[in-house]
Amino acid sequence: MGFDEEWAALRAQAADRQGPVMRLNRVPDDPSGPAPGGGPGAFGSSPAEKQAAANTIENDLEGSTKKSTDWADESSDAAIKTFDGWQTAAGLKKVQETWDRQVKTLMGRLSSEKNALRGASGYFARNDLDIRGQFAPLSQSKVHDVAPPR
Repeated sequence: MGFDEEWAALRAQAADRQGPVMRLNRVPDDPSGPAPGGGPGAFGSSPAEKQAAANTIENDLEGSTKKSTDWADESSDAAIKTFDGWQTAAGLKKVQETWDRQVKTLMGRLSSEKNALRGASGYFARNDLDIRGQFAPLSQSKVHDVAPPR
């Protein structure tokens, strides 16, 4: 048996074992999905949880990422110096530049997520106040001011 035939047979076996992956013939019991820990689903999180997540990003993730990046840069610089004059040094330099760009992107993403978490609570509160303000004129109107239908 050639490779193509063997590969097709293995794929067919895997498909038979897997069965249906998703069924679209009914709505889930809880459309919001399970919450962490297996409890009922819930929308969002408390302002304190958002603040704790933002603090974790700032105090743990950003610092650890920076420290790891510095360590990797030191090791890469040493290797580049060791292979000076060889093509390996040029290759390592290119890898280091790519790594630095990726770390910069990661740090930007972490900062963006941190700021979004810190701003989310305020945004929802401002949105609620805005909606309340839009409904205020309706709640202040008197029922007897409205003419009955004819």
